Amino acid sequence: MSGIPVLLVAGTHGNEMNAPWLINQWAKNPDLINNHDVRFSTVIGNPSALKACRRYLDRDLNRSFSADLLGDPLNADHEVVRARELVSLYGPQGVHPHQIVIDLHSTTSSMGSSLVVYGRRPTDLAFASLIQSRLGLPVYLHEGDKEQKGFLVEAWPCGLVIEVGPVPQAVIQDSIVQRTRLALSACFEEIAKVNSGQPLFPDELVVHLHLGSLDFPRDVKGQLQACIHQDLQGKDWYPLNYGDPLFVRGNGDIIRFDGDYQPIPVFINEAAYAEKKISMSLTKREVWTVSMEWQLALNDLVDI
Repeated sequence: MSGIPVLLVAGTHGNEMNAPWLINQWAKNPDLINNHDVRFSTVIGNPSALKACRRYLDRDLNRSFSADLLGDPLNADHEVVRARELVSLYGPQGVHPHQIVIDLHSTTSSMGSSLVVYGRRPTDLAFASLIQSRLGLPVYLHEGDKEQKGFLVEAWPCGLVIEVGPVPQAVIQDSIVQRTRLALSACFEEIAKVNSGQPLFPDELVVHLHLGSLDFPRDVKGQLQACIHQDLQGKDWYPLNYGDPLFVRGNGDIIRFDGDYQPIPVFINEAAYAEKKISMSLTKREVWTVSMEWQLALNDLVDI
């Protein structure tokens, strides 16, 4: 096998069980996923948190790959130490170097199957365009959020997150496993085409740009004063219109959207985001031309 080496990470969050279970089953049944002769490694991102069935032990591993954390030898948080281990073992200059990383996640939100990229690296956009063209998955492009940084995939030259939901935390669900397997199979096949010099890039990439996030209504002590309205629950990827219900208070009073634009909410009521004071993230849909710069950047990884 030759070409771009790929790292598959499952269990970055220890209470997201579906991808680790799939990786475990694949190890027992090699025919479960066709890797199309792509060189790859699999790793459990946070095995201690997975064993404890907790999202993390000290801090979110998927926020622990920023340069300041990786470069701080005095930071002994479990997840920061683990981030350093993963980079030293599998990073582009690691013991076993990889150029592409695919981070497998699940969500409690009704996101279906989707892709997440961080920022506008040409390699990431090129890779996402191939998978979107193949499977029709929406792409959430997260950027410009000072509170959310240090994502795992940013530590590799190319990477994307596969999100599949909805599924409760700590629950293994066959439909989630199968959709994860389908997305992985498509990734391998598209990377194999890149390796052979025959990728078929689409003309366009549809992205949902991060505009910002909304917190739940809270009192002065930080306690929640309202929850997601039932008409909004499960409506990820649907645009909000003026007057649409957002939240409902315990007494039945409704808080409605009063913006003068039509944002598209994602990660609505994601269970893990309440601690981050996020009830949903708002996006706008844009269509971008798949540029030659993106294509060349991804193709160049073959020769590294």
